[in-house]
Amino acid sequence: MAKRRSVKPVYSMCVQPSFIIGTNNEDGSANFAPITWVSATCEEGGGYLLVISMFGTKQTKTNVLREGIFSANLVSTDMLRLMDYFGSKHAKDGEKKDIPYAVVRGEVLDVPVLDESRWVYECEVAKKVETGESTTFFCHIRNIQMDARINPEDTFDVDLAVLDPVIYSGRYYSLGKSLGKIGDVSSDALP
Repeated sequence: MAKRRSVKPVYSMCVQPSFIIGTNNEDGSANFAPITWVSATCEEGGGYLLVISMFGTKQTKTNVLREGIFSANLVSTDMLRLMDYFGSKHAKDGEKKDIPYAVVRGEVLDVPVLDESRWVYECEVAKKVETGESTTFFCHIRNIQMDARINPEDTFDVDLAVLDPVIYSGRYYSLGKSLGKIGDVSSDALP
């Protein structure tokens, strides 16, 4: 058994992919904020929902509550500076224009999309759950825009090396090496 020690449940280490959420402000301008509380769950009928939690009173959360749509732009390591900038500059301080970035519109939903993101979900809120100051949104994925270099054979064949995602766990990390497909690793160890 691995040697472990028990600690108080104050550590919030949770390995998470990093996304920049794109929303429309009331005046139609684009608003972006990094969110790492993003996952997926199954829905009835075989599809899946993107699950995203937002804490506090940030403008991005206000925009999602008002419009019910947003883009989730996966952050690759070359976008880390932009993510860090969006995370340190708040909408209440004015428009986020201190560093350059290109914005396009979603292909299915009228949401702002970061042109440099290699994987984008266009989402529509299906349900929300309030927990304290946090709101968790369960969202229909209306469209996925993926980098043209990615040509998966199935849903488990997405080349994360091409996506090069930023992983967050209190600090920024990048991805390591591929360790194999489901069934590859355990079958190697069998007699």
